[in-house]
Amino acid sequence: MMKKFGWGAVALIISSTSVLAADAVMEAPAVPPEVVDTMPAFSWAGGYIGMQGGYGWGNGDFYDGVASASDDFDGGRFGGFVGYNWDFGTSAVVGLEADLNYDWNENSYGAVDVGTGLNGSVRGRVGYAMDRVLLYAAGGWTATNFSVDGGGFDESETLHGWTLGAGFDYAITDRVFTRLEYRYNDYFEKEVLGVDTDFNQHVVNVGIGVKF
Repeated sequence: MMKKFGWGAVALIISSTSVLAADAVMEAPAVPPEVVDTMPAFSWAGGYIGMQGGYGWGNGDFYDGVASASDDFDGGRFGGFVGYNWDFGTSAVVGLEADLNYDWNENSYGAVDVGTGLNGSVRGRVGYAMDRVLLYAAGGWTATNFSVDGGGFDESETLHGWTLGAGFDYAITDRVFTRLEYRYNDYFEKEVLGVDTDFNQHVVNVGIGVKF
């Protein structure tokens, strides 16, 4: 009788232990999946405005029907730009930009001052975005005033031409970006005071802009 009771108690203990173990396994809390924070990709889409400065290396060729001459017109420059970018959910970015600048590149020949000053352009842009870096090429229409003053002369003409260049923008915050670019400006020949004038220019700009 005691043996039966003993074996019964042992069986009951084993059975209870198994049930508790099974309940422990069944009731173990599930481990939540690890949450991975993903930062949204930076977007260059939208409007922007900024200011820029730099240096221009200009060259003028002149021909009066008898003799020809050539000279350099180099100097600093300052201006501003405004534009708009579109993206397509990929790295491709296209945009349209306009700028207005002033060049200090006047040469003096005795009492006569010759040079260009106020200038601007409207350009289309095609770019490739790598998060906060935007590499781009740009080209379009440009114009500059060309003036001859002093010595009895007071003439100012607008030279029209084309511009082509490349550069990159870098976003230092979600709204503020910096810029470095090179462009080449080629103005069509025009007669100024009876002299055939052909002017072209290499320009390097640095700038800072704000997206909105």
